Amino acid sequence: MADLSLSSTSSHRPSKSQIQAWFDLPLMDLLMQAQNVLRENFPANTVQVSTLLSIKTGNCPEDCGYCSQSGHHSTDLQPEKKIAVAKAIEEAKKAKASGSSRFCMGAAWKHPHDKDMPYVLELIKEVKALGLETCMTLGMLTGNQAQLLAEAGLDYYNHNLDTSRDFYRQIVSTRNYDDRLNTLAHVRNAGINICAGGIIGMGESREDRISLLHELANLPKPPESIPINMLVPIAGTPIADKLGETRLPVLEWIRTIAVARLACPTSYVRIAAGRDGLSDTEQAMLFMAGANSFFYGDRLLTTDNATTNHDDKLMADLGLTVEKAEPRQIPVTNAVSGRIGSLAVY
Repeated sequence: MADLSLSSTSSHRPSKSQIQAWFDLPLMDLLMQAQNVLRENFPANTVQVSTLLSIKTGNCPEDCGYCSQSGHHSTDLQPEKKIAVAKAIEEAKKAKASGSSRFCMGAAWKHPHDKDMPYVLELIKEVKALGLETCMTLGMLTGNQAQLLAEAGLDYYNHNLDTSRDFYRQIVSTRNYDDRLNTLAHVRNAGINICAGGIIGMGESREDRISLLHELANLPKPPESIPINMLVPIAGTPIADKLGETRLPVLEWIRTIAVARLACPTSYVRIAAGRDGLSDTEQAMLFMAGANSFFYGDRLLTTDNATTNHDDKLMADLGLTVEKAEPRQIPVTNAVSGRIGSLAVY
């Protein structure tokens, strides 16, 4: 029988059979274990809150079957060029004023070109100057690009694995699974925190969800942040058109969140896309399952999100408090002594 216990001090990397055993637990037993592990590693009743902004929308050359931003699909999305730095900073200020501690910026690129990097680096520096943590999702990166982002002070880089290796080929054809893993390796080598998770409800099996969590938990170091998205079906995308009215039950999302918490006990586990439309009770169960992060704001990249007013009331009703942003320590060399020190950046 698989060992179902997991302490915060364990170096245990779960096997697929262990993850399967967690999925098979009675739901209440699973939620209890997940909440206990959460409290071993994070302050109780505290959540990390992020705001997400699209800095370049649509006309992406990738063919991700779930995404309205792909140039391969016919959706109602209107493409937009890169937004002005001043506009992005204005949105970051609003996010901070509303209580977010992390500002995430996403561009619909397969990868950033060298000509895009000065723009991206300026955004990172300007947002950090506001006292916010920064996150970027820009597609695939080279090692040099990851290093430039690190030197600008980027806190997190998001690059989701999306699903299992086996199911991935049914979702995307313009890049392969190892391309994603290579980008994560570049990010890790540059010293940037990794944000990597997936999307459930795309027609995958539970075995695929098990394989995704196994892949994440067994990276050289588990991601510091793991978003678990529920598919938001968008008309004109291949997956939405294929699934029709078929939807993954919310209880399976709750169960997946709980298993993610057990598999990666020290990671933030984020409730991401798909939260709009959930009842307060369903959202409360996601937090009980070990989620301790969520996206705040009425809009994600291209889909609706729960309203900020409703989120404020929900957090108050649940007794949740918001975590404050913390500086990331960046090594610096003293030009006179040559000693390595650290610089607190915000």
